[in-house]
Amino acid sequence: MGCDVVIYNVTQHADQVEEALWAASALHSEVEHFSGPKMFILISTIMTWACSKPADPDDLELPFTDAIFWSRRAHPNFERHIDLEKRVVKMGKTDRQLFSTYVVAAGLQYGMGEQIFHYFFKKSWLGEDGPVFGDGENIVPTIHIHDLASVVCSVIQHQPRPYYLLAVDDSNNTMEEIVKKIASVLGPGKIQKKPSEDAFLTKDLSVMEADSLLVSLRMEAAYIKKLFSFNWVCQFGLVENIEVVVQEYRQSRGLLPVRLCVLGPPAVGKTTVSKKICEYYRLHHVTVKGTISDTIARLEHAVRNPDPGEGQSTQEAQEQLSMMKERLEQNPGLEEELLLNVMRDELMTHPCKNQGYVLEDFPQTREQAKELFDGKEEDATSQNSLTSIIPEFVLCLEATEAFLLDRVLNLPESHVQEHNCEPENFSRRLAAYNEKQSEDDVVLNYFYEHDIIPLQFEISSNAEADCLPLMQKVIDMVGQPRNYGPSSQEVKEEERRKAGERLRREAQERAEVEQMEADEARARVARWAEWTKKLEQVRQQEEEELEATSRPMRGYLMEQVVPTLSQGLTACCRAQPQDPVDFLAEYLLKNNPFEADREQLS
Repeated sequence: MGCDVVIYNVTQHADQVEEALWAASALHSEVEHFSGPKMFILISTIMTWACSKPADPDDLELPFTDAIFWSRRAHPNFERHIDLEKRVVKMGKTDRQLFSTYVVAAGLQYGMGEQIFHYFFKKSWLGEDGPVFGDGENIVPTIHIHDLASVVCSVIQHQPRPYYLLAVDDSNNTMEEIVKKIASVLGPGKIQKKPSEDAFLTKDLSVMEADSLLVSLRMEAAYIKKLFSFNWVCQFGLVENIEVVVQEYRQSRGLLPVRLCVLGPPAVGKTTVSKKICEYYRLHHVTVKGTISDTIARLEHAVRNPDPGEGQSTQEAQEQLSMMKERLEQNPGLEEELLLNVMRDELMTHPCKNQGYVLEDFPQTREQAKELFDGKEEDATSQNSLTSIIPEFVLCLEATEAFLLDRVLNLPESHVQEHNCEPENFSRRLAAYNEKQSEDDVVLNYFYEHDIIPLQFEISSNAEADCLPLMQKVIDMVGQPRNYGPSSQEVKEEERRKAGERLRREAQERAEVEQMEADEARARVARWAEWTKKLEQVRQQEEEELEATSRPMRGYLMEQVVPTLSQGLTACCRAQPQDPVDFLAEYLLKNNPFEADREQLS
């Protein structure tokens, strides 16, 4: 209630309609308590005109204007919007001196990161074909977000008598023209037509957005032109101002390319480091060898699959292909001028301009760098290229000759063959590199001249873990990635990969536990068997010792005691006395052979 002007935009989400109606109704109910005039501006959608009958049945190209707003007919899915418009207008008629209301029916908005058109910008930025739903001939009313803001500001300042205004630019472009222009400037330049129904199956588009993209309305903002005067940002639409809009898109979304150059002596690890940087920042890895191969493959494809409408381009591709193959047959590499052209063309491709690149081991001299990045003035300033191709960051790897020689000698044979690292070739390449570094034409001087301070890092170990400090320095220098991050499909694949790794790790851990338990069980069985064996040996030894110890005793008993005792027991059994023990004792005393022997001796 403390605001003099309330603005509600209901063009983005359907649930905003109820909120806007509540806000307008709340203000209207308090009109008599206002201390001063208040204004309510509803930014609505041109979809409330989607089913309107032609202004002139005999002239279908006659545009709709806000002067005939009373005849508009809404799309079935936007009935709530047109009802809101009517109720807001009605509330403003109660007392326009205290509470005035305006409806601004805005075209599909673009600029500053895009809204409904973001889907197409993202597709092109990622290098995919631009989707066109339906035949693409539908005329889509549009307006830049800054121009819409200017219209709203003009309404606030001038408080015009008309309370219903159309806010559209003068473009009247078809959907195909818009998508094709976005694709040509930001992406590969190709479009792909799809059935209209596919728009509703696209998860990145809401039903409200899909309906809006399929609308066909030729409109003219008559009142805006007549009543207001402001500086348009994009008066003639998105197609005519695509370079400005694309630059705003990149800036607003933070989708600025990361351009990085990795230099250093041979075998220092430039390829490994470049791949790690590309993986982290999702950049394109540009090498001389790879660029030449890709260029030849691209030219061969253009020659084999000629475009019927591009006969001259096919002929040029054939001539360039023949020239490159001829030069490669004559020399192991391309001559410098042709090589610079090929590398420059690669850095000017949409993937390198959109996401960025890691340029490995090129240029190698200051003169090469100057020719590559400054050789053609139009390359750096052309509207065709919205950004310069010069690297923002330079990483210079360093290492001692002893370390490099030791690394080369310990490389796998396959790696040696692939990278031409035979000892004699490597020594020659290292000597050539050192010679270039000792000259005034060293490539780093070019970057110093352009206020690009190289990050110099010494490599002293072959261990992969030692790349972590280097990567941290690169991240500190470059910052966080400037892209959309992984797509939903990539996230799912990464989750599946992590789940698979977790299952494999758990299975491995279970197998290790089971193996450990089996080993422990076998060890217990072995220990038990060994203990049993030793126990048996001890028992046998004790028995033998007992046998040896008891043998004289048994002999003595058998010879001296048992015969007499046996006779006494036999006599006791025969007599069966009442006191057998006493009987046996008397018997032994009477029949003691030792007593008889003593009597005889005496």
